[in-house]
Amino acid sequence: MFSRHHIDDFMRGRIIGKIEEGRKITDIARSSTSLTALFHGFGTKRNRRTTAQQVANQFLATSGKQISRKTVARRLRGGGLYARRSVVCVPLTRQHRTARLQWCREHHNWTEQDWACVLFPDESRFSLSSDCRRQLIWRESGTAYRPENIQ
Repeated sequence: MFSRHHIDDFMRGRIIGKIEEGRKITDIARSSTSLTALFHGFGTKRNRRTTAQQVANQFLATSGKQISRKTVARRLRGGGLYARRSVVCVPLTRQHRTARLQWCREHHNWTEQDWACVLFPDESRFSLSSDCRRQLIWRESGTAYRPENIQ
């Protein structure tokens, strides 16, 4: 025995429109599920540092249905969002590289005592292990250097 899900007239019209466009029934069903609605309402695009497990937990709390983090990741990928490490800084421009080279040439003859007074606050991160504990964010392809995606 199947359960009947009541939908409003607006959603019914959207479904009929998608059928008339020639979309597959499975794609229509997937796009109109409460899971997809949650992802759009939850705002994974707004809160990009939310983990797939946190989305699954919130879905369980709001709908009472349990889903896996892999299902969450698969649905987000289907919506164009991918888990990627956030960029720490924007790459150097040609002017930045030229200025750095000029600075190095001016200071190439400094002694060790001169260098002892220098602080480099923009030093790169290095890790000897593979787990550098950088948090993943959900972002679209080609958007690595947008301000909201830079850590």
